[in-house]
Amino acid sequence: MGDWETLFVITAFGTIVLIPFVYNDIAYMFSYGDVTLFLLLGVSTVLLIAALLDFESLKKGKIAVVEPVLALEVPVTVILAFAVINESLQLLDIFLITTLILGLILVSLKTRRLTKKAWLERGVVLAAIGAFFMGTSNFLVGFASRVTNPLFANWFINIFLAVVSLFYIMSHKRTGVLFQDFKGNSRLIIGVSIFDNLAWIAFAFAATLIPIAIAVAISESYIALAALLGLVVSKEKLMKHQHAGLAIALTSAVALAAIYA
Repeated sequence: MGDWETLFVITAFGTIVLIPFVYNDIAYMFSYGDVTLFLLLGVSTVLLIAALLDFESLKKGKIAVVEPVLALEVPVTVILAFAVINESLQLLDIFLITTLILGLILVSLKTRRLTKKAWLERGVVLAAIGAFFMGTSNFLVGFASRVTNPLFANWFINIFLAVVSLFYIMSHKRTGVLFQDFKGNSRLIIGVSIFDNLAWIAFAFAATLIPIAIAVAISESYIALAALLGLVVSKEKLMKHQHAGLAIALTSAVALAAIYA
């Protein structure tokens, strides 16, 4: 469908679905104060950039090479949480987060023949930049959810991205193509929209209950979960190092979840 069309459908869906839950908060949107409003605008802008870079990196580069780079968003979030809101972690937390990242990298590496040329591909550069912006947006979403509330923060981000995406689509006269693509892939698009919005809402609530760095680390284990689903459902075969990475990542994620349960 294209980057902007995909982004519009997902965020428009979230905007509509969340309205009944944030109806009363919308009236007080500007009463939060200028600082909070700028925070919401800032996180929406950063997430817009992160999403587009993420989409493009997966389109331009090899997924096997891009996925490990995207895991760098975890340390970015950890550093920001420590630097901005002084969110400290125990040595055990740092150890588990480190092993989780290493496990995710092992899971993502689908070949032993990763050449220097592969790591210098355009998709990898975009992924590295995208990981920085995604890590920043992870922190900002968690912080904004604490300042306002998780549902309102998600709704504001969704409507901002939906409006910007629609403006881009209309200005490039791609509205007709959007409707055709949606009609031909409606089930897939609705499914993606549901899961994507549920994921961000769940993360936003988690970030208000536990340290943001921990919430990001645990949620990032989706890479290992995807590999596990491929193994069980699609009968995919994993290399030995991927099995090891899967075990390490899931064990670390479960341990972190158990500590903060």
